[in-house]
Amino acid sequence: MQTASDASVLGNFARVTFRDQSFTATFFRDHDKFMVYAAGRDGVAHDYEIKYTLGVFPLQQYLIQLPGGRLQAFGIAWDSRPRAAGGQRWFALYPGTGLEPASPLYWTAPDQTWNYMCADCHSTNVRKNYYSATRSYATTYAEIDVGCEACHGPGAAHVAWAKKPAARRKADPAKSLTIALDERAGVSWNIDSRTGEVKRNRAPGSHREVQMCARCHSRRAPIDEDYVHGQPLGDDYRAALLDAGLYFADGQIEGEVYEYGSFLQSRMFHAGVTCSDCHDPHSADVRAAGNNLCTRCHSATAYDTPRHHFHPAGSAAAQCVACHMPTRTYMLIDQRRDHSLRVPRPDLSVTLGTPNACNNCHTDKTPQWAASYVTKWYGPTRVGFQRFADALAAGRLGAPGAGRALTRLVSDRAQPAIARATALEMLAVQDNAVGGDVLARGAVDESALVRRAVATALANRTANEAIMLKLLEDPVRTVRIEAAQSLAGIPRDGLSAELRAALDRACMEYLAALRLNADRPEAHLDLATFFARQGDLAQAQTELQTALAIDPSFGPAAVNLADLYRQSGRDDKAEIVLRQAMEHAPADAALRYSLGLLEIREKHIPQALDLLAAAARLEPSNPQYAYVYAIALSDSADADAAIGVLERSVKLNPYHRASLIALVALCNRAGARDKARRYARMLEELTTQESRGE
Repeated sequence: MQTASDASVLGNFARVTFRDQSFTATFFRDHDKFMVYAAGRDGVAHDYEIKYTLGVFPLQQYLIQLPGGRLQAFGIAWDSRPRAAGGQRWFALYPGTGLEPASPLYWTAPDQTWNYMCADCHSTNVRKNYYSATRSYATTYAEIDVGCEACHGPGAAHVAWAKKPAARRKADPAKSLTIALDERAGVSWNIDSRTGEVKRNRAPGSHREVQMCARCHSRRAPIDEDYVHGQPLGDDYRAALLDAGLYFADGQIEGEVYEYGSFLQSRMFHAGVTCSDCHDPHSADVRAAGNNLCTRCHSATAYDTPRHHFHPAGSAAAQCVACHMPTRTYMLIDQRRDHSLRVPRPDLSVTLGTPNACNNCHTDKTPQWAASYVTKWYGPTRVGFQRFADALAAGRLGAPGAGRALTRLVSDRAQPAIARATALEMLAVQDNAVGGDVLARGAVDESALVRRAVATALANRTANEAIMLKLLEDPVRTVRIEAAQSLAGIPRDGLSAELRAALDRACMEYLAALRLNADRPEAHLDLATFFARQGDLAQAQTELQTALAIDPSFGPAAVNLADLYRQSGRDDKAEIVLRQAMEHAPADAALRYSLGLLEIREKHIPQALDLLAAAARLEPSNPQYAYVYAIALSDSADADAAIGVLERSVKLNPYHRASLIALVALCNRAGARDKARRYARMLEELTTQESRGE
């Protein structure tokens, strides 16, 4: 991040006009100021001054100051790549909906607010200073960009050390740094000449460096900003697990997740490799070019040869990263490498539909073609370090036997903790799927991610006091507050005094974490859930209203607020809330589904059918939407249409029991006996698989 100036601004501000669909922006200079003429939140064009630049290569964004201390990242960025590579141009980061003022991706919306979305990683010692009463910011930082203290901590003692005589400086090899990121000191990697395998000369004593880097190089949410250098990541951030939409079922990157969640999956992390083994943290360069980076540890004769990679030596396909760290493109032009360092698995592409490095290049070939070559070259057992794809894929689909597969994964300590934690969270949404023994072992797991997942699982079941107390008093904050969230509504009368006190303390931490993020609608949704569990529906309603005031397009708040109104018999208010939210989020399936149910209660059947049809169309992966729409069609004497809706849904969601049961009944009633028998067999097979745990 830099102040906008002739030295920092890379974009063309020579009165250049950018046009994309209905959006127009003109970039120009006003003496020493950099300006853009474009539509604001009101849809009317104004002159805006560019106050700061964010980023350099391959793109640069520009920050505009709005009232209330907000800095907003403009939605048109500068492509700073060479012209020969397609750069030196303005381009829309979110073409289409991101150029509409009502979109949550529009440049004036909360999702583009620097104070929350960008500042913590692009500046040093950030204090957001958001004031809920005025909905304004007074954000501060110690340095505008990432300085030494961002990683090494407060530097006063180090400065004093630097002023000492040489002899006294020599006596303090840690240089009086707040945190010495010295985990690589004295470490060597030794290659077995017979196998080509490499091993660290001593086991890692901690993961301080990786967790330090993860503060920014991870998909996470802040829960505390009084950071103490060297403490666990989970004391200040809630890192994302391998969730659908962020990662593919095999753990490959899908959404914009950065590097930490991938690296935790890798064999290299488990062997003790740290970020600075490969990257120079001060120059941001890798420590060697091309395959030389990998052969600093791995045997070149074993791996940097066509006998291993089966491609012409020196070609792009012969680069280690081409197969083991494939790229995915974000922000339209920014290619980032997957840091899970996995072996290519086209066989999983065949069975699960996940991507693979082979077909990233051989786009004209099938995954089966690629899988056959991998088997030919490396044998049928080359599965790599990560062996959790089938279990997570089954869990996402709700497939028969998913519970057993996920439970086995949770118990497999040879697998990455982030995958085991993901499996536990999946189990948590299945009633009574997590056994008491799994909870007990998970509560003392060495990984805070696994312990946090156990805390999540407490929401749907009763655990003994020992487990609850252990999680509420966990040494890592994110575990404690997850337990507080899960146990917020538990009756206090039957709890011991010790457990009540621990729950009260953890609840205070949880509320503090949510209030830190009071500028975000998600925080107010979580606050509403917390208060609702405690029976304070009035406060829950207030929090949901605040969430919608911050972001009128935030569908989950509208759905929950409408449901509160429904419970109190005020469907008229519920309808207003849902329709207002739909104006800002017309593609939100949940809003249309909720309004469709309301219209059914009001017996407005034609309107309800239109809304339910839209919900099913907008989110075909949610079988509940199609099921309810089909039942509504059936109740309206349109059985043929109902059968068609369910048949299309079952093709995408073959394990949705309610849809299969409905199909059997509807087909029987319509006289389609063959169809009825076919769906009955599918239902019987599903039941058999579930009973066997297949």
